[in-house]
Amino acid sequence: MPFAPTEEQAAALEVFQNGEHLAIQAGAGTGKTSTLALLAEQTPARGGHYLAFNRAIAIDAASRFPATVRCKTAHSLAYGALGFRYRGRLNSPRRPGWQIGQDLGLSAPARIGGLDLMPATLSNTVLRTLTRFCQSADRELGYHHVPRLRRLDDEAHEDLADLLLPYAVKAWADLQDPHAGMVRFEHDHYLKMWALTDPALAGDFLLLDEAQDTNPVLEHIVLAQKERTQIVMVGDSAQAIYGWRGARDVMGGFDASHLTLTRSFRFGPELAAEANRWLALSKAPIHLTGSPEIPTSVGPRRGHPDAVLCRTNIGAVTEILNLLASGVPTALVGGGDALRGLAQAARDLIQGRRSHHPELVLFTTWAALREYAEHDPSGSDLQPFANLVDEHGPEAILSAVDRLVRESDAQVTVSTAHKAKGREWPWVRIAPDFTPPPDTDELDDAGLPIPAPVDEAEARLAYVAVTRARRHLDPDGLAWITRHPDNPGPLHT
Repeated sequence: MPFAPTEEQAAALEVFQNGEHLAIQAGAGTGKTSTLALLAEQTPARGGHYLAFNRAIAIDAASRFPATVRCKTAHSLAYGALGFRYRGRLNSPRRPGWQIGQDLGLSAPARIGGLDLMPATLSNTVLRTLTRFCQSADRELGYHHVPRLRRLDDEAHEDLADLLLPYAVKAWADLQDPHAGMVRFEHDHYLKMWALTDPALAGDFLLLDEAQDTNPVLEHIVLAQKERTQIVMVGDSAQAIYGWRGARDVMGGFDASHLTLTRSFRFGPELAAEANRWLALSKAPIHLTGSPEIPTSVGPRRGHPDAVLCRTNIGAVTEILNLLASGVPTALVGGGDALRGLAQAARDLIQGRRSHHPELVLFTTWAALREYAEHDPSGSDLQPFANLVDEHGPEAILSAVDRLVRESDAQVTVSTAHKAKGREWPWVRIAPDFTPPPDTDELDDAGLPIPAPVDEAEARLAYVAVTRARRHLDPDGLAWITRHPDNPGPLHT
């Protein structure tokens, strides 16, 4: 159905019709896809591409955009250009990483940094090196693509890179054969191959969605089009939460007209004020205005919410165990494979076997992991996991994962904030594993420790979490912000 554009949407349309490059900061629930569809609909003589974050978004967009716009993912475009040549290898049977490594010549252990690295560890690290290369804009494999392993210092990491980079180069060469090879062919491989051809996208414009979470390889493809076509980037810089896996917010440095969408059609003013608190802490360029006609509330509420959002996988396990113990049908966004893998790795270590899990691969015993988590600052993030396993045991975690139900059958859905991005529920509760910053050595006038500042990345994650709610938000796990010196208070606009 046609709709009357807001002043912000009308301003974007005017810039678009003038043919200028455009970067739109679109806050949570502000109708970014509807706005992009409006731009295309109001310029029927022009056509181009809409690049979506995933296939589901692309399919939904195709039903909303005019036929002159090709709604695709970058992988879909790459497959149509050259990926189809590798469809035989894409459908080949899965093979363990150690077998691939053995075929590449990695059949013996290596002693690096005083630790014995098994062939399976070396093989999986080579495959992860390829993944990092394929996500980058680099034209050649380099030492910086070799991922770091826990417990290896800088010098040991250099030794590891020296050993493994030649095998990564050999693996990349193996992938060039469309018909057969040793390395299992993945979708990111043909995307990288396509990017290395410097593709030219035909059309009058290119619309990039979720621009705040763009991998460097996609950034390279998009920016290469700016001399031949109009580029419109849309995203929310405050939702840039995937920097840990190489994604970048490409909007800030893009030479374009910068506009905003700030009225949220997802929730009302009270929740917008809570979101603005976290937007201020993340130093975002926008503040949100809620829709007055939407009744949204913020505060504690008894009963079970539609969704519980957690900071970590470990927090998600805790929520799942508690809900299942209460007899509540529970689902986990994304399924339980990641949790199952961690629990199985813990069980292996407890039973005296080494694990091939990438986070735990260099620990030979459970006691070694516990010591590392308790005494090494770089291992502090493993402490909650170790405590959880010691309290419940890996079998209880595995049993809980097996008892999860589909979301359609669940009373409560549990998710990490990362996996909740792009989702929404009527009633959301924030889990208590969104912990406050640690105390510093400084004292306030009352002699109490002064907490460290709120990290911008953590503020962005909190913003994503609180804006998943449509009707009610229970911000229990983030209540500490009201006592923190950085607290700007809920900001109404």
